[in-house]
Amino acid sequence: MKNLKSYFMFSNEHRSGIFLLFTIIILVQLGYFFLKDSLVFTNNTSEDKAWLSIQNEIDSLKNLQTAKKDTIYPFNPNYITDYKGYKLGMSIQEIDRLHAFRKKGKFVNSDEEFQQVTQVSNALLAKISPFFKFPDWVKNKNKISSEKFSKISPREKEKLIQKDINTATRDELIAVYGIGEKLADKILLEKERLGCFVSMEQFQFIWGISPDAILDLEKRFIVKSQNGIKKIAVNELSQKELAKFPYFNYSLAKEIVIYRSMNNGIKNFDDLTKIKGMPNEKIKIIALYLDF
Repeated sequence: MKNLKSYFMFSNEHRSGIFLLFTIIILVQLGYFFLKDSLVFTNNTSEDKAWLSIQNEIDSLKNLQTAKKDTIYPFNPNYITDYKGYKLGMSIQEIDRLHAFRKKGKFVNSDEEFQQVTQVSNALLAKISPFFKFPDWVKNKNKISSEKFSKISPREKEKLIQKDINTATRDELIAVYGIGEKLADKILLEKERLGCFVSMEQFQFIWGISPDAILDLEKRFIVKSQNGIKKIAVNELSQKELAKFPYFNYSLAKEIVIYRSMNNGIKNFDDLTKIKGMPNEKIKIIALYLDF
């Protein structure tokens, strides 16, 4: 008993040390108890800030993507597809009226003409017409005066007799305002590939010819003959052979082969309009080079 009691007998120094130790332990416990919430709050705040930063960036990207989807880029209203018309807010009937008008080989050349053909409302026209982009030659056709041409092309003062574009020589093409040696060679090469031109509209599809040059071409030349035209048997040629035609490419040739195999051949102009990827702006000209 005495031995056990000796374990609980402390000197003053021991008691002071024990008291100090208990005091430190209590202070540490109290400090942890009161500072624990503060530390958690600080960590959470830091994590929350990081998360909010990431979320704000995600929201910003989403808003940017949404704005991008809603952006309307300039376009030629003559080539509005069903999907494009739907996105613009046109009704099925309005889209069909435009397509029926285009199937006749006609083009709308102004906002007013577009409304006359489609019968869209004034409100919808006001919304989408600022984005209409007609070819420069359409906009400039009625604006270019003889005075302007006299300044930029003295040849305009001469009395011009329209010649057959399919018999035009290199020098005659170079004499056209805006056409140099390289463009003249390109035109002659295009005629060689096609056999002959069937419409003056074809020059719109030759890259590098300016609207002013097209206007001067139309004043100097017309299509009088179609001798030597190279027609292609659209129902007989292979995909590779079809792809060599100037107005086709490999993917379009593939769609032609698929369509004719599924529909027992391509019979007429209307069938061409049903082929995926067929360029509507060239279809009237393309049809003249085909043997159905």
